[in-house]
Amino acid sequence: MQKNLYLLLFLFSFSCTDSKIETRNPNAEREIRTVLDKQVIAWNEGNIDAFMQSYWQSDSLQFIGSDITKGWNSTLEGYKRRYPTAEALGSLRFEILEVVYISPDAYLVTGKYFLTRTIGDLNGIFTLLFRNKEGKWVIVHDHTS
Repeated sequence: MQKNLYLLLFLFSFSCTDSKIETRNPNAEREIRTVLDKQVIAWNEGNIDAFMQSYWQSDSLQFIGSDITKGWNSTLEGYKRRYPTAEALGSLRFEILEVVYISPDAYLVTGKYFLTRTIGDLNGIFTLLFRNKEGKWVIVHDHTS
């Protein structure tokens, strides 16, 4: 009887492990990197509106830079205020350091950004929380410094 209980627990532990592996989306990291690539393209074309399509269009979006901004519209206004001209936008490049699985619908991305500009270069680090909302990977939390 005890032998059967151990066998049952052993098999159960494998079934739990397998179910966790199967819940991962094998394409998620590639899809998230594609979202970031599209952001770079939009930025370098001077199109902040297209750049913002990577963000969750919700009042719950959170952007942390020198201040904490809540909401998609406020985040868009902040970008337009800080980068009003092509000279201010410059040329953007990302270096993705890590894409970490959190859950089937959440990944954490850590990276560096580099803005090459005639008015002075900028660079820094960021952490982005991506969530899958209605089949689309979007940034729900952005901490950039």
